[in-house]
Amino acid sequence: MTRKEVSKAVLKRLPGYLAYLKTIQDNVHPYISATALANALGMGEVQVRKDLAMVSDGGRPKIGYLRESLIDDIEQFLGYDNTTDAVLIGAGKLGRALCGYSGFDDYGLNILAAFDTEPVAEFTEEGTPIYHIDQLQSFCKSNKVLMGIITVPAQHAQEACDQLIRCGIKAVWSFATSHLDVPDGILVQYENMATSLAVLSMHLQAQIKEKK
Repeated sequence: MTRKEVSKAVLKRLPGYLAYLKTIQDNVHPYISATALANALGMGEVQVRKDLAMVSDGGRPKIGYLRESLIDDIEQFLGYDNTTDAVLIGAGKLGRALCGYSGFDDYGLNILAAFDTEPVAEFTEEGTPIYHIDQLQSFCKSNKVLMGIITVPAQHAQEACDQLIRCGIKAVWSFATSHLDVPDGILVQYENMATSLAVLSMHLQAQIKEKK
């Protein structure tokens, strides 16, 4: 299937579809419809149908999608079948934890190395090398790295981002709470845990009020 341009919103929904499809037992019916997927995830059927049509042409009327083929189509569309090498700036507790997270293998992400202004060790516990930030540019150039991960405090995030961009990085995954200014053509994905916590807190408060 020819790759289509999709919105950022669709890209955020696709991993959710993929995660659910992988939880279905092998002995269950091999086909799944957009309706069944929408019901399972509490989403709108029309939205799910449109999203799946963007990434797979395997849907059949009244039958649905062959589940294993749909999993393959989504993984290929997202690039999970091709390992994406990345570098990480900020080898603190969060940075080292991300380097040691084996679950990234399922999504094709491979953190080659971590960098820090004051490395406290040469390797993480899992064996990922930690280098001084001065080695970032030569490392990215020699390994042709295009993705960078930022796990530094908010006040240092822009500086870290600027360094990554100077090294040729085209995509940034930021765990810092500050907004980053980047040139056109650079994609930034924010992982704001404070925002997620706020959503959970509001949900809990609403439930508590309903019970009173």
